[in-house]
Amino acid sequence: MTTLRSAVFAIPGDINTVTGGYIYERRLLQGLCDQGRDVEHLELPASFPDPSEAEMAAAIDQLQALPEDRVLILDGLVFGAIATRGLARVRAPILAMIHHPLALESGLDPQRADHLFRTERDNLRLARHVLVPSPHTKSILVERYGVSPDHISIARPGIDKPRRVTARVSPPLILSVGILHPRKGHDILIAALSRLADLDWRAVIVGGRWHPDHADELAQMISRGNASDRIILAGKLPDDALQRLFSEASIFALATRYEGYGIVFDEALSHGLPIVSCDTGAVPDTIPEAVRLLVPPDDSARFADALRQLLENEDERARLSGAAARLASGLPGWSDTARAAGAVLDGPAFG
Repeated sequence: MTTLRSAVFAIPGDINTVTGGYIYERRLLQGLCDQGRDVEHLELPASFPDPSEAEMAAAIDQLQALPEDRVLILDGLVFGAIATRGLARVRAPILAMIHHPLALESGLDPQRADHLFRTERDNLRLARHVLVPSPHTKSILVERYGVSPDHISIARPGIDKPRRVTARVSPPLILSVGILHPRKGHDILIAALSRLADLDWRAVIVGGRWHPDHADELAQMISRGNASDRIILAGKLPDDALQRLFSEASIFALATRYEGYGIVFDEALSHGLPIVSCDTGAVPDTIPEAVRLLVPPDDSARFADALRQLLENEDERARLSGAAARLASGLPGWSDTARAAGAVLDGPAFG
């Protein structure tokens, strides 16, 4: 009988945080344990990728205390920002979990972006292997960070089947889901919706206040706009409430500026929703062409045109929705994600 290799999964902050990355890692941790594998969860300081000196030192101490006979699966928020000198002294073999490189985050000043790029590049040389959610992220690590393709494996996120029956509402509901952070492009969506005041619709934006100043700016945009009574900034919602919105929606819209994968697109697909988003990052690889309208990022006029196209053409909405429902049956489950990661743990990189 093959012995399943044990591991420690180190993740910053609350593992129940509602973002795509945390959902992925929480489900991956559970999936690896469900295999009968001994996997310990290690909580690191929540402040990564911007820890204080004391938090950086505490994280390094925690990682250096790990035994060398357990694989360290290290979350990318920590891996891409932790001091290379400290990481080099970690005895446990490292499997880096990179959702997307930290230097590609929106809104970084050039000096900060350069520091993160250099840190992550140097730290990648210390990892035995790298786990990523998409071919797009793999290609970035190969082309920009010099990682060998043989040292990277893809474990695509899984999806749960919808628990609610589709119940589209009228007027059409436009649903957007993503933390209130500049990278998610909710400002572009709000600006686009302001161009559609002549049409009948309502919109709900779901997402926690990850970036409070930006969240306040979004609320002000809505209140100053010409459709303030039709756009709801709902904040973070319980899962049952979110699933109800997915079942009622007619269009999923996310004007993202960058995604390393985008689990929420698969969720929209599983609910049979046409998707309007941006041609950036892993988005074109994640959303099947048959269900999407993609426009350039940061272009509210083009985003509005795409929404108008679907709002004015019920037949096209139905066609894209039908394609989404058919394609959803081929989406992987979370057990498939864990199986891919387990194969890496038990493979030659950690033999």
